[in-house]
Amino acid sequence: MFEVTDYQKIGVGLTGFGVFFLFLGVLFFFDKGLLAIGNILFLGGLGFIIGLERTFRFFFQSHKIKGSAFFFGGILIVLVGWPLVGMIIETYGFFLLFKGFFPVIINFLRRVPVLGHILSLPGINSLVSRFEESRIQV
Repeated sequence: MFEVTDYQKIGVGLTGFGVFFLFLGVLFFFDKGLLAIGNILFLGGLGFIIGLERTFRFFFQSHKIKGSAFFFGGILIVLVGWPLVGMIIETYGFFLLFKGFFPVIINFLRRVPVLGHILSLPGINSLVSRFEESRIQV
């Protein structure tokens, strides 16, 4: 096993609070204050979990520049005061950045007892399999 440092524990907490504030911001009709706090906590938590250098390397790889530009541009637009447009742009950037992790996430969710059963239902299984295959080919 690997040891989890105190900084990583703090990072998980910050990231969790960031996701919670983002959820509340969307729930309260795209409240720009909650969305801004959520974005800042999420990025800060990510920096604590994997380290600042690895965070910068992740966001500024040559093949991820487009996703990073949309993600950070969306955050900037939220901070300026257009939360709905900013969140749409930010979500698109998030999917561009993390599209390589989706097959891993789907395989993990298939092993979770209740979710695995739901993902194996006929209509959902074909949709998830098609989504997973399209991400692998990219």
